[in-house]
Order: sequence, then C-alpha cells, then structure tokens
Amino acid sequence: MRLILKKITTFLLSVTLVFWILPVRAAASYEVPGTYQVQADAGTAYTVKTLDYEYNNNTYFSLRDMAMVLKDTNKAFSLAITKNSIALDPGMAYEPVGGENDSWDSSENPNISLRRNEFKVNGQNRFYYTLIVMMPSGYYDCFMMAADLAMILDMDVTVSDDGLLQIHTQEPFSVSPASLVQAGYFYGVNSVLAGDATTGEIYYKYQADTAYPIASISKLMTYLLVMDALSAGQITLEDQVVVSDAAYALSISDDGVIALEAGEEVVLQDLLYGSLLASSNECTLCLAEAVAGSEGVFVQMMNQKANELGLSQAVFFNSNGLPVYTKDTVPAKLQNRMSAEDMFRLVSYLLRVYPQITDITSLKSASLESLGIVVNSTNPLLYNMPGVTGLKTGTTNKAGACLVTSLTADDGNMEHDLVVVVLGTEDSVERGRVSGLLAKYALEVFHTGADESEIPVQPQNMPVRAEAVVDCILRTARKH
Repeated sequence: MRLILKKITTFLLSVTLVFWILPVRAAASYEVPGTYQVQADAGTAYTVKTLDYEYNNNTYFSLRDMAMVLKDTNKAFSLAITKNSIALDPGMAYEPVGGENDSWDSSENPNISLRRNEFKVNGQNRFYYTLIVMMPSGYYDCFMMAADLAMILDMDVTVSDDGLLQIHTQEPFSVSPASLVQAGYFYGVNSVLAGDATTGEIYYKYQADTAYPIASISKLMTYLLVMDALSAGQITLEDQVVVSDAAYALSISDDGVIALEAGEEVVLQDLLYGSLLASSNECTLCLAEAVAGSEGVFVQMMNQKANELGLSQAVFFNSNGLPVYTKDTVPAKLQNRMSAEDMFRLVSYLLRVYPQITDITSLKSASLESLGIVVNSTNPLLYNMPGVTGLKTGTTNKAGACLVTSLTADDGNMEHDLVVVVLGTEDSVERGRVSGLLAKYALEVFHTGADESEIPVQPQNMPVRAEAVVDCILRTARKH
C-alpha cells in the first residue's frame, strides 16, 4: 500500500511539475481585443494590440508590438514565441515576423485563456501569467501586463491624461504605494505591508492593523515552534515521525498535498521541507504531533507563543491554516488569522532567531528522501526577483491568496532582510503581482530612501532598533 501511494504521489507531483513548466489554464470568460497608443521616450507613438482579460482595462499588451516600439532604444529585446513558451532576451535585436503594430482584424475573436506559460529571460525561468495567440501571419504572439514587462526591463511606464502609454527608457521602474492606493489598486486586497525586518522599520502599510485569515502562512508559526523544540533538544531533524491516522486522513482528503500512509515513518527534516515548500498540510500536522503529542496541545502552544511575541491580533485554531469546523449542532467555520503588522513582527523574530529557515524557503525544489519524492516551492517571486529568500504562500476561499516575501539587501556593511506581507488578494496572479511591486518598492526605499509622503506612522511594539541591528551584525558575521 505504501509503495502504491508513493507511486501515486510521485506521479501527481510529476504532473504538478509539468504544469509548472507547461501552461496552466485559469478560468476565463472572455478576452476583448483592443489597441493602445504607446510611445518610447519622445519617439513615434505606435499602435499596440491589447487584450482585456475578463475585465475592462485589465489589459495585456502584445510583446511583438512592444518589441517594435523599443527596437531603437536601450531597452530593445528579441523574442521567440511558441504555442506555450516565450524566450525574451534584453539587449538583442528583434526580428519582425509581420503584422506588428497593425490593428486587430475585425473578424478576429481570440478564444484563449490566461496561462502560466514557460517564460525565460536570458535563458532563466521566470514566473509570469501570459496570453499566447496565433496571429494571421502564422506566428504566435504573447500578451503580458505592461508593468511586468517594465519590471523585466527596468524602465518606467506612465499613462498620460489623454491615454497614451509612455515608456521612459532612461528611468528605472519605480513604485509609489500612495499613488496605488489613490488609484484604488489595493481595494481588492485585505492588507499589505513592506519593511525592513532587520531594523523593524516599516516602509509602507495598508490596513495592516486588522486581523484577516492567513491560510497556510500559519505554517511559519508551526516552523517556529518546531525550531524551539529542536533548540531545546526535545526532537532532532533525524527523528523518524510516525504518521498518525489523522495525518493519513488529511493526506487523502481534498486538502491533501503529499500521500502518506498511517504508521509509516518520515524523517522530521523532510516534513519541514514538505510543510514550507509544498505547503503540505499533512506534513505540518505530523510536525505538530511530533512536538506536542496532539494538534490540540500544539495549537495552545501557538497561541501562547503569539502572546509572548506581542501578536495581539493573532489567533490559531490549527497548525496548517485550513478552515476548522466547530462541533456545534450548526458548526461554525474558523480560520487562523493575524494582522499584517503582527505577521511582520512574527517574521522579523523568526528571521532573527532562526535565519536558517531561508535555507529551505529559498529553494525552488527539494528531494524528500524518506518519501521518495521531489517537492516544488509555491513562491513565484523566487523566479522573478534576485535576492528573494522565501517565505510562504497561503490560499483559502476566505483568506484569498496570500504571500509573505523575504529578500536580502546589502547596505555595504551588512545584509538586511526585507519583508513584504500581502494578505487577501483575489487570486495567485494578483498575489504575485502585488508582492512583486511592493518588493521592488522595498528595495528602492532601502537603497535610496523613501519619499516623505510614503512614510507611514510606526506601530507600537516593534523590535528595538539597536538590538535588532546588533543581532543582524552577529548573524551576518556567522554567515561569513
């Protein structure tokens, strides 16, 4: 039975890996063809074909048309597009295939869906959602968000009052969260926060003091308690953890990620990798039971730890972040919740006390030897931004799509951990896009300072700056 389950798990994870590489279809209702006038610097304004995906003004731009707009600038790029893959090489000359910068044929009605296609920049895998269409010329074209292309090429993009998309090739891509709020960008998001976990400085926050469901980001607190138990000598990474009936039942449920069999033994270290990388709910339950004997006792420890750390908006009902039903006649559905500020405090503490978490969360994949499988990270920014070291994704219907991102930045004297918390986006597409923008903003502030209009009021109970800096100096020294 165990062998069969392992084979099934390996097959399912292989399928997952294939879908990571090949297209993943998202639910789509329609794509509306249109055009946009695009100008690079003070050059000619070109007609660029667009597709509005599902909603008006949710606009994806033709990469081939954009390549022609930028062909005589320092942001020129070449393209190779197939049915389900894109290769973009900045600095290379674009070779036209015909039909670039023409308007849509009135008879054309693209019937496509948003896809997670294979996307390479200079031969390196990136994680972007795109639309690929076969054009009348017989060649494929790729449509992507202007902001995504701007981040790839590091150029600033603005929209003029008369609706002209202007590309400023000499200016780096920049983000103004205050402008995004004014434009309503965060209306579909529960809360966001960006800051320096090393010093405790918050660069920007939006609705960050209200508690929201956090889904699988809960696993960061589970990791913290597991590390506390390891530090106390109560358990070891080499321990063989016996899979309980409860963990087995979870593994074969709709919320299961990795197939486990009741009674089999799994190395504790593999459970950690499964929990953080693959977001395995059953691995997380096994960890909770290994530390506390039962999940009920472990949840008490989670809430006690939250209280010790001053996480006043945090409450936990289980170890993994799944919805929990009460035993009442009419059961209520409960979910772990926390504010973005509390999450920032938790992550700041975690990165200071157990920085080795990023040894796991910075990996794109890992082999779990005791289970005979390979698991993949669910974090898209590991592919799109240098310096990203984690940390955790989470999704439930109530929580929406959430992501806590950590990335390193060096001020010339020591490394800092920058952290972005995004809670409650509509889907994984928006989760990655909002997180990427705020991560870019955090790097801008770290290196150049913030506009005074962007600086938020600091919350109470933040880590003491001097103590945090000393801790970071010692941590950096240990690394070197």
